[in-house]
Amino acid sequence: RPAVSLAGGLRMAKPVSTNDFKTGVTVVIDGNVYKVLEFLHVKPGKGSAFVRSKLKNLTNGGNLERTFRAGEMLEGADVSKSNVQFNYMDGEDYVFMNMETFETMTVNAQAVGDNKIWMKLGADVSIVECNGKILDIEIPPTMILEVAQTDPGAKGNTAQGATKMAVLETGAEVQVPLFIVTGELVRVDTETSKYLGREKREEDKKK
Repeated sequence: RPAVSLAGGLRMAKPVSTNDFKTGVTVVIDGNVYKVLEFLHVKPGKGSAFVRSKLKNLTNGGNLERTFRAGEMLEGADVSKSNVQFNYMDGEDYVFMNMETFETMTVNAQAVGDNKIWMKLGADVSIVECNGKILDIEIPPTMILEVAQTDPGAKGNTAQGATKMAVLETGAEVQVPLFIVTGELVRVDTETSKYLGREKREEDKKK
């Protein structure tokens, strides 16, 4: 939601109704910025409607589960989001480039946090900031990555749904079907680290 400019340059975001909760919406609770991860509108047979939600604390990375009254107003968080591309590592820091302005942004490993296992060179991500401080790095919900290492599937093991561990090029570990081999491309859900399917390389699609 757009912010409202007040005298003295102070910017405060418009209030957010729990009726308008969507995944990714940011709000302020007890002085901390939270991002909505999950929400469920519940209208019981008796009593007032409510919204059950799961939020991520963008200040410390912790999760919060809280139930709000339907229509309850919360303070909106005045955050800015930059669409950037991961370019390279500078020591332990991650360097991103804004593909519109071509400006680079250096982010330390602590700010990248658990998302480091999805940091593929050239990946498009979004950096969320508030008052000049990086709060979150949003990665795509799905990514196509190469399998860096996985053991061969055991011959004769045809159990339906059987899986094995695979290490992807970014270091992420994912359970994959037995037929997947090292060097293949797979599509994964970055939120759950679940295997979604096998992908063909561009050169193979042209054949």
